[in-house]
Amino acid sequence: MKSNSITLGICQLPVTSDKSLNIRNAEKMLKAAAEKKCKIAILPEMFNCPYDAKFFSEYAESYPKGETFTMLSQTAAQEHMVVVGGSVPERDEYGNIFNTSFIFDERGDLLERHRKVHLFDVEIAGGTVFKESSILSAGQDITVVKAAGLMLGIGICYDIRFPELSRLMTLAGAKLLIFPGVFGMTTGPAHWELLMRARAVDNQVFVAGAAPANFRESSYQVYGHSMVVNPWGQIVSAAGDKEELLIVEIDLEILNTVRRELPLLQHRRADVYELCQKKGETTFV
Repeated sequence: MKSNSITLGICQLPVTSDKSLNIRNAEKMLKAAAEKKCKIAILPEMFNCPYDAKFFSEYAESYPKGETFTMLSQTAAQEHMVVVGGSVPERDEYGNIFNTSFIFDERGDLLERHRKVHLFDVEIAGGTVFKESSILSAGQDITVVKAAGLMLGIGICYDIRFPELSRLMTLAGAKLLIFPGVFGMTTGPAHWELLMRARAVDNQVFVAGAAPANFRESSYQVYGHSMVVNPWGQIVSAAGDKEELLIVEIDLEILNTVRRELPLLQHRRADVYELCQKKGETTFV
């Protein structure tokens, strides 16, 4: 392994209606990632819960209680590995439910959590119909955290469609953007890869997408295809739609080279963007 590189493990596992089984499978795959010397392991969106609104309340846990949080913390500590816990339904002290990613460090301590900012309320003719806001509350924060010596930006699924969020994470220092996501069979083939590559090129960062495996018994058929994209927009590695542990070494020197040779972040015209914003026009901050 190169001195300026880090190994990621993306856990593409099937999600069943059996919560305890999902948690055990996630633990098993996290431990397998540790055996492969991964410094950071990433789980999919809603890895302990079928992606179906009717399950969100039933499966929700309140941190720090709950078998999901216990497993994530203990596994991170036991394996001395950063764990990005995909996402799970989280219930706060007021009874609100969020789609939340919990990130634990090598000691098993909670580093940060990201509550999904953009809720997936769509009605695509002949395709996906879903309304997360019928039960979920939206997060309010941009999440950037230092883990394993690397600045990570965390978004969840639909968050990737909003370039402002990725840009703000990049400006806050993120070098790797992580998006656990459950794209379906309508939007997955059309947009999953496209969005991963676009956000990587836009911001000259690595982007990792962690999806569940396509599980035929699920009411929501997922696309799978977890992947890692480099700052030049190239796919470093990608899974298919079946269960798979994707092991990816990312070379951070590529990021430095791309930013040096094509310094687009230095060429931003914040003065112009601010002027546009004052005029009431759309702007990217």
